[in-house]
Amino acid sequence: MYHVIRCPGCRSFTYIDHLQRWRLCPVCGEIISGARAPVYLEVESYEEAEDIIGRLEEYLKRASRDELTDEEIARLRTTYARWVKAHIPT
Repeated sequence: MYHVIRCPGCRSFTYIDHLQRWRLCPVCGEIISGARAPVYLEVESYEEAEDIIGRLEEYLKRASRDELTDEEIARLRTTYARWVKAHIPT
């Protein structure tokens, strides 16, 4: 399980394994606390995390904004949960 988070220093999206305590920001080098970083989304793999990070960055760039609203974060979590449910073999 991986958490999609943001660096508190440069505000870049990144991810961290849910068992990791710290992560070095790949953009600015800041040490990010896994316990303190707000979690935008929990995903199954780092590939999913990287894909979602790219989409989030593109979305914010197109919208000319720096942050997601609480409503957008909730919608992101709901959409991802539906996608996971639809792709789990029964």
